[in-house]
Amino acid sequence: MKISTRFVNAVVKTLFRLVYRLDVHQLHRVPQTGPALLLSNHVTNLEGPLLYVFLSPRKLTALGKIELWKNPFTRFFMKTWNIIPLHRGSVDGDAMRACFDRLSDDYIVGIAAEGTRSRDGRLQRGLPGATLLATRADCPIIPVAHWGLPGLFANLRRARRASVTVRVGSPFFLRKPDGSTISRSDRQRMVDEMMYQLAVLLPPDLRGAYADTSRMTTDFVVHVDSPTE
Repeated sequence: MKISTRFVNAVVKTLFRLVYRLDVHQLHRVPQTGPALLLSNHVTNLEGPLLYVFLSPRKLTALGKIELWKNPFTRFFMKTWNIIPLHRGSVDGDAMRACFDRLSDDYIVGIAAEGTRSRDGRLQRGLPGATLLATRADCPIIPVAHWGLPGLFANLRRARRASVTVRVGSPFFLRKPDGSTISRSDRQRMVDEMMYQLAVLLPPDLRGAYADTSRMTTDFVVHVDSPTE
């Protein structure tokens, strides 16, 4: 890691600790080696930097919307952290190839299956396209849920620090049991199962589209520590 990147990480980590009360101890559950996808909920632009600096020096990147490269401030961080630019609205072949390149170099690649930020902090329905990388890479998916980040400014106005909590679930693979071709309807079921793995880590009032856990299935989910046939 470059000295400049280490310096930026140290500054950002210090700022997080100054303005938030952080409970991030479960991040030690994230494997320190090997390729993986990190699935998180998307409520603000701050969760990427939070996870990046507190998982450092673990090799980590993520997909970021191409618009973030248009602003000089956000472009600086995108380049410093080697984030992969993504053109939204269609399958971005260049972004996919970049993800596979990083995974082959034992990176964790962060993804947000919701596709866009949740304005109320509750989980939105996952998009089926999020399963393309997961099924083609065939690497573990690590669900990482967080809450409390959007409370920053409201609490600062009261001279208080917002509380932020991060919870890490069990890694799993996403696979079709019979090995047949994956259909579009399969992909929606797959992404819903991914999102339920994330939802159960969140407080009930933040589970949104996945609040009804009685509908949770695991037909395509194979936990890392589960026996495979």
